[in-house]
Amino acid sequence: MTAGLDPTAAAGAFDDADRLGTQLVRFMRLINRTKSQLSEHGPGGLERLAYAVLFCLVHDGPQRTGKLAEHLHSEISTISRQTRSLVEHGLIERRADPIDGRACVLAATAEGVRIFERTRRRRNLWMAELLADWPVEERSVLIDLLDRFNTAIETTPPRIAEPNRS
Repeated sequence: MTAGLDPTAAAGAFDDADRLGTQLVRFMRLINRTKSQLSEHGPGGLERLAYAVLFCLVHDGPQRTGKLAEHLHSEISTISRQTRSLVEHGLIERRADPIDGRACVLAATAEGVRIFERTRRRRNLWMAELLADWPVEERSVLIDLLDRFNTAIETTPPRIAEPNRS
């Protein structure tokens, strides 16, 4: 079941994983709802994925469509549709790829960065409000544990086979 653990400890780890999974599903639903409430809405309205594209470009710099699709786990055609909308709204632009001038990269415009920063400020104000009555030590522990958990997710691919459960 879980390498190095006795069957009782492994069963406990599995139960904890199930409880964590339930809380993560709840968390993702709440975050998705909140992202919709905090997001800027362009003249024609932008889909949530369009903001994910914008955030990647602001945070990670200019990128090709294929790299964005890989990063966001989306199809290139989906990313292309979102980038067209962002270009129409003046939030990103196409530039010649500095490595291969025949290709183009997508980059956030000054307006895109402004929208990103305003949305980020709104998010941070909301999170600061949520954490205002938490002791500093608990906030620090939460941040450290989330970082550790995210790193584990990034570095540990899921196994396809289902574990044996006794």
